[in-house]
Amino acid sequence: MAERTVFQSISRKHVTSLGPQASVRDAACIMTRANCGSVLVMEPPDKLLGILTERDLMTRVLAKGLDPEHTTAREVMTPNPICVPPETLVSDAVVLMLERGFRHLPLVSGTKILGVFSVRDALPREIGTALSQAEFNEQVNDVLG
Repeated sequence: MAERTVFQSISRKHVTSLGPQASVRDAACIMTRANCGSVLVMEPPDKLLGILTERDLMTRVLAKGLDPEHTTAREVMTPNPICVPPETLVSDAVVLMLERGFRHLPLVSGTKILGVFSVRDALPREIGTALSQAEFNEQVNDVLG
């Protein structure tokens, strides 16, 4: 069985987004209504500025005592997130996320944003493949110094 691509794996084929001046409370409400863990921060018509995740809300807003009503998405988003094309294999995406320490990857084809791949979209089989690849990469890096 051929491995799935990130685009085949994403559960929602639409983009959840908001503007950079939206409050983080609005972002949390949008994520809650969409039942997803991230929202893209965009300027019209389709310029990706950053990504805001549930982890960002916890570590950059709540843990620091910022007011969710008066803190904007731009202030706490991850700017210029790494993006991958839709044909990226799930295991390659998971390796990238493990190595870089994040859980969400916007999918981009040319200039069009197609959605966001979350580590939750990966099947256990693909996570196992990615972990094996990540361990291999780490061993090679140790040998190469």
